[in-house]
Amino acid sequence: MGPKTGHKRRKIGLALGGGGARGLAHIGVLKVLDRENIPIHMIAGTSIGALIGAAFSGGTSPEELQEKVEAYLHSPKFQSSAIKAIEDANAKGELTLGRRVQSFFRNRYFLVQAMLKPGLFPSRELQEIIEYFVPDIQIEETKIPFRALATDLVRGTQILFSSGSLRQAVIASCAVPGAIAPVKVEDRLLSDGGIICLIPCTVVRKEGADVVIAVSVDRDICTKSEFATAVRIYQRVSDIMCARLKDHELAEADVVIAPMVGDLHWSEFSQALTLIDEGEKAAFEKLDLIRSAVPRSKHWFNLKDLFKSHAKPSHPVT
Repeated sequence: MGPKTGHKRRKIGLALGGGGARGLAHIGVLKVLDRENIPIHMIAGTSIGALIGAAFSGGTSPEELQEKVEAYLHSPKFQSSAIKAIEDANAKGELTLGRRVQSFFRNRYFLVQAMLKPGLFPSRELQEIIEYFVPDIQIEETKIPFRALATDLVRGTQILFSSGSLRQAVIASCAVPGAIAPVKVEDRLLSDGGIICLIPCTVVRKEGADVVIAVSVDRDICTKSEFATAVRIYQRVSDIMCARLKDHELAEADVVIAPMVGDLHWSEFSQALTLIDEGEKAAFEKLDLIRSAVPRSKHWFNLKDLFKSHAKPSHPVT
């Protein structure tokens, strides 16, 4: 879908999709947009897209976000967390004997948890992560207008957070079904926004964006995996359903940035630097398309533009 036409200054909206650890690529995208002085007038996020979007909207720079991610991943708290245990259990490489034994017992512990409780992970772990990254402010106080999406499990409807506690909105949006217990808000039981809306492009458009930039960090739908078990078949069906939901939302986007996240498991947070780098690469490749979608402003004026028409093809001005 093309950007709206008109002579007024176009508003750029950013839709950040969910995807667990793959969502760390959002930081790389933000680094490029911020460095190139591309104005963002509003942000909407689902799941980890809500977490990264809330932190950035609240005033944390992409560089600061990356530093905080690195510090957290090296902390004892993360190394002993349930998320790290899940990552180890899904690791493709060889683990030490100690790690394999630890993973064996933790997997069985999580299986018991799944049978007895509404979430595999302690809710306090998610809350501590949100408190570490997201400022304790109201949504109305963010520097960039922000929206977070969640799903009401009772009514089966989409919930849009446009006011109230920023942290509370992000916690609800990040409550991955089965992993984190749903968040009770009055008579609602809220869970991950990605259940209904993987990438909130339609929300950004309805909130007034003339140009919608979507960042998709979903797993590659193409696979050579074999489907020898009921679990693998169920996972494949879920992937296909998610892909179709994603396509529906992306039809509303003017620019789609899709970092090369491959088939990384949602728990592979240890791949943070690689994912951030992939986000930067993907955003850089779409800069010309983004700039063509929005009339050039004085904020985008640089020496490269000034000398572009005079530069020799073999010696571009940088």
